Amino acid sequence: MAATGITTTPGTRTEMGDHDLRHHGDAEIRDDGAALTDLAVNVRAGTPPVWLREVIAASLGDLAAYPDGRAARAAVAARHGLPTERVLLTAGAAEAFVLLARALKVRRPVVVHPQFTEPEAALRAAGHTVDRVLLRPADGFRLDPSLVPDDADLVVLGNPTNPTSVLHPATTLAELARPGRTLVVDEAFMDAVPGERETLAHRTDVPGLVVLRSLTKTWGLAGLRIGYVLAAPDTITLLEQAQPLWPVSTPALAAAEACVSPRALAEAADAADQSATDRAYLVAGLREFAPHGLTVTEPAEAPFVLVHQPEAAALRHHLRDLGFAVRRGDTFPGLDHQWLRLAVRDRATADRFLGALGRSLTLLRARRA
Repeated sequence: MAATGITTTPGTRTEMGDHDLRHHGDAEIRDDGAALTDLAVNVRAGTPPVWLREVIAASLGDLAAYPDGRAARAAVAARHGLPTERVLLTAGAAEAFVLLARALKVRRPVVVHPQFTEPEAALRAAGHTVDRVLLRPADGFRLDPSLVPDDADLVVLGNPTNPTSVLHPATTLAELARPGRTLVVDEAFMDAVPGERETLAHRTDVPGLVVLRSLTKTWGLAGLRIGYVLAAPDTITLLEQAQPLWPVSTPALAAAEACVSPRALAEAADAADQSATDRAYLVAGLREFAPHGLTVTEPAEAPFVLVHQPEAAALRHHLRDLGFAVRRGDTFPGLDHQWLRLAVRDRATADRFLGALGRSLTLLRARRA
């Protein structure tokens, strides 16, 4: 298991060890994985809903015109109680990481791991040398602000964090802010947390704060690409200048406006409550496999859970043979081949998965005997 520490990681793949920062859960379900039950991708199942598909379809009549993002930008601003000059719409949160890496003039960027790997990948691609702060399994992957170097002028972390499912207190994150530092908090999964506890999206009093949001996870819009940045107006202007013209398509803008409407917010809140219930059910089932060496990172607060099992690599292949795709953990800095991430699904799917997990673990034990 990884130890807490700071590692300097210059830009070449060989210096990065065997962590494939460009590997994501969708790789598990491509090609021969298309027929598998998907627990590898963190997009909510059964989405987008019919009403949202209809909104997107209705926008297709406007494709001859260049996209006009003013209404969607205003709607996002109103959703968070912010002025429009603090909002930038992006082609998914992933574009925001690229814009930050290219537009910000920073000397010592630090990424807190384990977390979504695109921020570091984008920084490295832009020529930055990246320092890592590695959080420890023994500490439940909880953040200690003192681990971040004082001279870091860019700090990136997720909340709740992918893949650990840890929800850091907003007060702890705010401790990382200081003049001269950009603090990037990836809240791609915050709308899946009941009540959006610990969000910083509405805060304007935290110096250097940049909050990223995604609409692809809860609403099933990964193929449409829509997200946004919340930050001080000067930062928004800097990022906007780094964007190409018309970066967000007309259908994505229509989706953005619809997904922050009162109806959508109410539906998202219900989905978050249901996800929490389904997650508790899954975690309870996973605990039953403790005698097989399986442990769950708790408390889990996102629509996925991180599990540790010494033979997780073999376990993943057995589960695949039984019809389930799960996310390998060894591509996340701070984790290795003994970790797996599991998306939360409904109870019926969880029951089927837990049955397959039991059979796989029994098979592994028999092979060791």
